[in-house]
Amino acid sequence: MEHILGQEWEISPAGGATGEAFYARYEDQSLFLKRNSSPFLAVLSAEGIVPKLVWTKRLENGDVITAQQWLEGRELKPPEMNQELVARLLKKIHRSEPMLGMLSRLEKSPLNPEMFFQSVIREIDTETLSLPEVKEALSFLEQEVQNVHCDEKVVCHGDVNHNNWLLTEDNQLYLIDWDGASIADPAIDLGMLLYLYIPEKNWQDWLQMYGEELTDNLRLRMKWYVVLQTISFIQFHKNKTRFEEMNYWIQFLHEIL
Repeated sequence: MEHILGQEWEISPAGGATGEAFYARYEDQSLFLKRNSSPFLAVLSAEGIVPKLVWTKRLENGDVITAQQWLEGRELKPPEMNQELVARLLKKIHRSEPMLGMLSRLEKSPLNPEMFFQSVIREIDTETLSLPEVKEALSFLEQEVQNVHCDEKVVCHGDVNHNNWLLTEDNQLYLIDWDGASIADPAIDLGMLLYLYIPEKNWQDWLQMYGEELTDNLRLRMKWYVVLQTISFIQFHKNKTRFEEMNYWIQFLHEIL
């Protein structure tokens, strides 16, 4: 990275699963650098969903380096997920035509429930499939799959965990880490956010801030996708031998069923 910016820049790893992200600092300038970000980053920046894209450079080996503004801020705390700021930003994302157009141009096909189901089940091993909670979950998913179709297809983030919401010092909210973006039912994002952070008695109030009614159909779609995502989380933590987290999601699955 030094040969791109110059020796005077101080560059350090910025964490993350891929090891492809870096933090660069020189005097009063700070940048977030990433190798081979999706072209989707440009429209996310233009829409104000992520911190501003400063420049993009293609290297001789074909790698693309992007530089974004580094903003001082913090991730949201779980109780803060009930704020109107969160509901409004998620609605802006789900309504964004430029974002939908860009993902479509990147050949992202809209996901329907069957496709989503198959993509998750392919990753699940026989040991996880034999868990009583997972068996019950699969029975529910197969029983309801025909009832969760939704004509509305939007850009979904896919991981609306509170760690991915960045609140800056001047109270600007961003949603970062878009590697799992898809074109799908907005219930994918809404369900996990509500189930994880909002007491059920407050779902209607939160959805009102977002601009949606809590219908029986939306409730079913949210539950269906949350159950499916939870099976995926159980397998993910099992693969990483994080058995405490795996057991948390098994218990979570038990409670929502």
